[in-house]
Amino acid sequence: MMRQYELVERVQKYKPDVNEALLNKAYVYAMQKHGQQKRASGDPYISHPLEVAAILTEMHLDESTIAVALLHDTIEDTTATRAEIDNLFGEDIGALVEGLTKIKKLDLVTKKAKQAENLRKLLLAISDDVRVLLVKLADRLHNMRTLDHMSAEKRARISEETMEIYAPLAGRMGMHDMREELENLSFRHMNPDAFETVTKRLDELSAQNQGLIKKIEDELRELLSAKGLVGANVKGRQKKPYSVFRKMQSKSLSFEQLSDVWGFRILVEDVPDCYRALGIVHTRWRVVPGRFKDYISTPKQNDYQSIHTTIVGPSRQRIELQIRTRRMHEIAEYGIAAHTLYKDGAETPGDVRLSPTSNAYSWLRRTIESLAEGDNPEEFLEHTKLELFQDQVFCFTPKGQLIALPRGATPIDFAYAVHTNIGDTCVGAKINGRMMPLVTRLANGDEVEIIRSGIQVPPPAWEEIVVTGKARAAIRRATRAAIRKQYSGLGFRILERTFERAGKSFSREALKPALARLGQKDVEDTIASVGRGELSSLDVLRAVHPDHQDERVTVKPQADEGWFNVRSADGMLFRLPEQGRETVNAIGTAALPIRGLSSEVRVSFSDAGAVPGDRIVGILEKDKTITIYPIQSPSLQKFDDQSERWIDVRWDLDQANNTRFKARIQITAINEPGTLASIAQLIAGGDINIRTITMGPMAADFSEIQLEIEVWDLRQLNHMLVQLRELPVVSTVTRLFS
Repeated sequence: MMRQYELVERVQKYKPDVNEALLNKAYVYAMQKHGQQKRASGDPYISHPLEVAAILTEMHLDESTIAVALLHDTIEDTTATRAEIDNLFGEDIGALVEGLTKIKKLDLVTKKAKQAENLRKLLLAISDDVRVLLVKLADRLHNMRTLDHMSAEKRARISEETMEIYAPLAGRMGMHDMREELENLSFRHMNPDAFETVTKRLDELSAQNQGLIKKIEDELRELLSAKGLVGANVKGRQKKPYSVFRKMQSKSLSFEQLSDVWGFRILVEDVPDCYRALGIVHTRWRVVPGRFKDYISTPKQNDYQSIHTTIVGPSRQRIELQIRTRRMHEIAEYGIAAHTLYKDGAETPGDVRLSPTSNAYSWLRRTIESLAEGDNPEEFLEHTKLELFQDQVFCFTPKGQLIALPRGATPIDFAYAVHTNIGDTCVGAKINGRMMPLVTRLANGDEVEIIRSGIQVPPPAWEEIVVTGKARAAIRRATRAAIRKQYSGLGFRILERTFERAGKSFSREALKPALARLGQKDVEDTIASVGRGELSSLDVLRAVHPDHQDERVTVKPQADEGWFNVRSADGMLFRLPEQGRETVNAIGTAALPIRGLSSEVRVSFSDAGAVPGDRIVGILEKDKTITIYPIQSPSLQKFDDQSERWIDVRWDLDQANNTRFKARIQITAINEPGTLASIAQLIAGGDINIRTITMGPMAADFSEIQLEIEVWDLRQLNHMLVQLRELPVVSTVTRLFS
């Protein structure tokens, strides 16, 4: 376990004017608070924050961040409070410790919506102060190193969380070495068999080629020195198991087919030396085509800079080379930690912030901005994971602005990356001066010019084409907005007609006071709900004008002697035929006190339905139910010789009836865009509900549409049929009775 003086010495190596008092106080306080607590391994708990602090000293971070590492578990796991830490160490350190405490409680491997919300909180905490991320990643790295003492289930869960969120997040922040170690540790616990197999093969390969890495290092170093690059540092290493496994999976290769298991780094003093070294190496050895990338002229979004090339080098081996300056190497290893600077240029302990010019900081800022744009937490999660995991291509605007996109991106992704409004109005694209389809996959170095139209609305199908989360989220928002606008327009017209029939005038202002009664929050949402059929226009009318009385009246027949009501059929009166009384007795109903029938008989409508105003008849079924048919129904023919089953039925609706009745209609209409919308708009405008709709081609120019609708009565149904026949797109309208 690291001693107090050892911690101070570690920081003094890179920061001679270290605030020793702060480190000593944090060390002693953490030691006292954690006391006799033990980790799952049996080690003293204080060993964990000490190891986290040690990892951060390797990144050369300031004493305030080291102090936060020592204290990061005190609020969560001891009697320490935020107020106590503020008092002893200052509010800045107190805020960081509390932020880390909140992040520790987040469970990022859970149901999608909760996972998305937790990831939002994590990134928001990071955006306040990037040191939260640095301490959290160091905390996670030490936990992964000591994961063996956990249960198998917990190891799998933590490893999945690390592989999904923390490792790629470290990569996006430019912390390559940390990402690589987190991936390997996660791989070991998530897929132990594969890890063991790959590790064993790598060990065998290393044993077979003992001395080969040193031989290649010496030959490269001698070559560069002979050409004038005396100070060049050459270092070779074998690739990590997870890197090898991922390549085997992505390229569908066997281990034997891998040709670049070793990688070599050449570190030089400045950028011109990078290109000199590249020229020297390419002049001496043959280059593998298509394996050259220049990340110095076009850095990655996480600030990574290096030249990558693959050569067929000494001993006829394929060798991956990375050529970079020592400063670039420091950034590649430590990422955002290498970009920290002192606030306002003053070397004041505790004021370390990330440079706003850092590309990693820009990515984090854009990701945080997407929090405000996203309507849906799961969309944000999808967007962030896409951003975390995908490799990049670099394209240019006609003015030379560099746009970094995930590999496989299209001009649509490019347009949305420039600006959401440009994406929404995109209708075409020129790639390197030539008109190309919007589905074209962009390549490194492409110059993309977006062609726009002011009347364009992004088609929903674009969502399946694009690969960036930002583009997908924007397309979904635009699609929802367009659909809502369409439904809102339809709902407004329906409400206008409903209010007009009631002798009232409709306006958005008049609707505002009634929103609470309707259970709605927004006027436009309410109007759109009417357009979608989710909210009845009459309900809106009654909410705005509570004193309004529905003037719809249905004639109520006189209940002559012999007519009775069936309890399950409110709104109808029944009379049995004289010759049918014995039949009714035979099926178990009491002899003409009809109350016996009313307690046992159930009533239903035929498939065609019936509406008040229709002449109707009831058929007594064998299972004691009564089925109601319109008198025009062809289905009645099969009961012609069974008169004992026929029951007279009349409507018996009161004026306050609030029930709709089913009817079916068939329409022959012109087959052209907008036909169905015109029909649906007319029906909805008449306060009629559409339950189901089926349609199919009848001829080249006509479609046949069958609708199952719900109306108040026959008068309303007939009025609608007349209106439908007057539509220019409608050829014929008939009511179906079977």
